[in-house]
Amino acid sequence: MTHNAKRQVFADPGNDAAIMTAWERFLAGGGQPSNALRGIVEGSWQRCRAHHVDPEKRSGPSPVCNSKLESLKGQHRELFEAAAPIMACARDFLAETGAIMALADTNPTILTMEGDSRTLGFAEDIHLLPGVVWSEGICGTNAIGTALAVGHAVQIHSAEHYCAGIKRWTCSANVIRHPHDGEILGVIDVSGLSESYNRQSMALVVTAASRIESRLTIREMERRYQLLEVALPRWSGGTDGVVLFDHRGYPIKANENGQAALVALGADLDLAAPRRILALALDSERQAYPSWLRPEWLVPAVRHGERLGTLLIIPMPGLGRARARGAEQSRFSTSVEENGPPSTMSASFARIITGHGGLLEAVRKASHLARSRVPVLLLGETGTGKEEFAQGIHQASPFREGPYVALNCGGLSRDLLASELFGYIDGAFTGARRNGLVGKIEAANGGTLFLDEIGEMPLDLQPHLLRVLEQGEIYRLGESAPRKVNFRLVAATHRDLRQDVADGRFRMDFYYRVAVTSIRIPALRDRKGDVDLLAQHFVERFCALHKLKPRRLDEALIARLEDYAWPGNVRELRNVIESMLLMSDRRVLDVDDLPPELTYEMATHDTHADTTFNISESEANLIRRAIIATRGNLTRAARELDIAKSTLYQKVKQYGLEREIYCARGFD
Repeated sequence: MTHNAKRQVFADPGNDAAIMTAWERFLAGGGQPSNALRGIVEGSWQRCRAHHVDPEKRSGPSPVCNSKLESLKGQHRELFEAAAPIMACARDFLAETGAIMALADTNPTILTMEGDSRTLGFAEDIHLLPGVVWSEGICGTNAIGTALAVGHAVQIHSAEHYCAGIKRWTCSANVIRHPHDGEILGVIDVSGLSESYNRQSMALVVTAASRIESRLTIREMERRYQLLEVALPRWSGGTDGVVLFDHRGYPIKANENGQAALVALGADLDLAAPRRILALALDSERQAYPSWLRPEWLVPAVRHGERLGTLLIIPMPGLGRARARGAEQSRFSTSVEENGPPSTMSASFARIITGHGGLLEAVRKASHLARSRVPVLLLGETGTGKEEFAQGIHQASPFREGPYVALNCGGLSRDLLASELFGYIDGAFTGARRNGLVGKIEAANGGTLFLDEIGEMPLDLQPHLLRVLEQGEIYRLGESAPRKVNFRLVAATHRDLRQDVADGRFRMDFYYRVAVTSIRIPALRDRKGDVDLLAQHFVERFCALHKLKPRRLDEALIARLEDYAWPGNVRELRNVIESMLLMSDRRVLDVDDLPPELTYEMATHDTHADTTFNISESEANLIRRAIIATRGNLTRAARELDIAKSTLYQKVKQYGLEREIYCARGFD
């Protein structure tokens, strides 16, 4: 930071006399402002003059009555509760420092204050009290009102205040923003008499605001989990379009008919770029509904008497019947012929071979979502076929004529991933390729970008990709001019991203941007009937690929394959079949043709199962029931099981119950 930039951020107590002279000249209406006067202060003084603020004012207005103050605290309950631990710390740590901390809403009315008791007494003289409005338009230039006016942290010292009565004070303040969209929710301030001036008070309010925003993030995640649980029964079945709105009026999830229903209504609401409908915000004043929205379509989402959000249920009987017929045709076309090879999906999903109802439903959902432009998040273990789904969605989407570009976010360093995603210009860094590099995002322009293992993306890269998704612009590394891009994002992960958000490993705003809709792909062990279908398919495929004579698998081998858990899923089965075909010349393959390492794994699995069935199987089932009963809340589940939470985590990993947690939390 340059010296001039620092001077704009921090007040300089040594300039008090020059600033006082500048203030007197400003009130007299003459001359250029002093060089000692910071631009942010001059701008505030100009606003104060426009608001006709009395420069001789000695204090703020009288506080509101106690009942009104309590009502304000109730209106801003989430902000008040998120700030409570920070204010409690201020009570202890600011004692004997000559400083006090104040929390204000966006009015800005002070909601609560803590800190040095002696300074709190002095603050009463100027009505720096809970229940008092400290806006620029009422109290002139001051840290609370000015921070709110400019939208960032400010420090106002002594003579920089506009009103004479508060010129013996020094204060620093920062705005508190909502973690989802950056809306300003309030202001945190540290004030004291002029002799208590300290540059570190700026760091204190910036840190305090960040801590409050972090607590708001956690609370917002909890509310959304609860909201999704409440809405879950409405999600499946029926043909209506369903869109779920949170308590602030943002659409956060839709069923497969939701976007189609909005398009049919001509609604100006794109779930790929969600925006608020203020009429659906629970804490806003009465707003008019959009012309396309009928009030009778709205259903409150309530949990334990508390309204968490709103369900918009749009009846679409005509579209519903068409979709139902399409679903039946899809199920018929993908069923297994009685004595023949498996049928495949429509051309877009031809690479997916299955007879399993759960996977057929996932394909049906993917085919519906492919028609829209919203991002899709594919959920499933490694090797389940997420890229086949991504390619199918691309082929069935409006972007099918454009390129399909894939990138695995796992296993790459932060810098390498950044250059792969965004590209760079010539000379951007040492070792940069001559003439630069086109990044994967830019290469996917007009088509589909598939980001596998998106849960491995570093935290500091996520806001950059979020900006690309929201603004439709990309900057190559080392470049100052943006490039326009338009693409469909399909992401995939094996991780529980909601838990990663709660743990601070994944950004909440980025999560809700990439997970507008999601599809869960079941593991191979959960669809054992597909093992035979896939094995036969791979035999035919690799015989043709390697120019081998026709082969087949005997029944004992197929049974053995079906009994195996396949931790590597379809990818592991494919590799095993290819290895067997290449290593054996026999026309009929049996158990003896299994790779030695797989034979060992199967034997180890069988021995383990024989010796531990009674204990481990019962324990796993007990843990599974506890997870379901508590809706995936591991803290409560550990309490119900009377074991430590750390022990429960170990057991979940040991028995492979991560998917049960996903399902119990309603993460489809």
